[in-house]
Amino acid sequence: MTDHPPPAPPDKATEVFTRHRELLFSMVYNLLGTVADTEDVLQETWLAWSGRYRSTDAGPVVHPRAYLVRTAVNTALARRAEISRRRESYFGPWLPEPLVAAAELEETGERAEAVSIALLVVLETLTPLERAVFVLHEVFGYSHPETAGILGRSPAAVRQLAHRAREHVQARRPRFRADPAVRRQVTERFTTAVGGGDLDALLHLLAPEVTLWADGGGKAAAAGSRTVHGRDKVARLLVGNAARAPHDLRVRWATANGDPSAVLLVGGAPFAVLVLDLAPDGEQVTAIYFVTNPDKLARAGAVA
Repeated sequence: MTDHPPPAPPDKATEVFTRHRELLFSMVYNLLGTVADTEDVLQETWLAWSGRYRSTDAGPVVHPRAYLVRTAVNTALARRAEISRRRESYFGPWLPEPLVAAAELEETGERAEAVSIALLVVLETLTPLERAVFVLHEVFGYSHPETAGILGRSPAAVRQLAHRAREHVQARRPRFRADPAVRRQVTERFTTAVGGGDLDALLHLLAPEVTLWADGGGKAAAAGSRTVHGRDKVARLLVGNAARAPHDLRVRWATANGDPSAVLLVGGAPFAVLVLDLAPDGEQVTAIYFVTNPDKLARAGAVA
């Protein structure tokens, strides 16, 4: 029997990139909201890094992390124009692709810096530069001078962008995140009420100003081409849709972007991901994020 030689160890360029990949993924995902685009940006970043590291015409990269972050962030910003063109023809409400993990697994490392679905929806309303500044400063803790260096802007310009972004986000998304146990309990009550067609229980759970975002992308069942506002409209729509749901629908508890969520399964395959946003008192649902676009459910299949 011939012994096979052990696999060659990764070279230094690969080792450095791999060490920073989780950080880069989280940064780019928070800028773009889709995994496929994030992976494409990381591939471009790797090619730039690999070429630069192996170049015989340039000196060594003194600060690899800074180089990788700057390259990834600016590559993501360049990709925003293409993403915006795709959104123009997207059917119905667009939601970020949820990062789904089994409920019993705890996110670790920088990937846990992926912000909530609700906040990502708000970040979509910022300009690309405002979003980049907000993510770098508010999520990852980069100072304004550091952010300026990454984006190639002056510190004064970055401070102005940060101020506008912060005001915009705070006006639409107060800094509140309900206790995970409460979110799980409310999500369970919500799915029970919808599945059982209990309109009264659903009306009790929903806040008067509740909004339903249902993203099917024109490829799967959703709530239509617009967001739906108001307790009565949302409740009746949910109960009506539940009556037409597949008979073998079952629920698997999970987390989406770190928040308790429900993955709805049909025949063992993911049918939808449900995430609820709660009022500060934790008693009522203020927003419902319902993703059924199959292109965005690949990661949900891991918890099936």
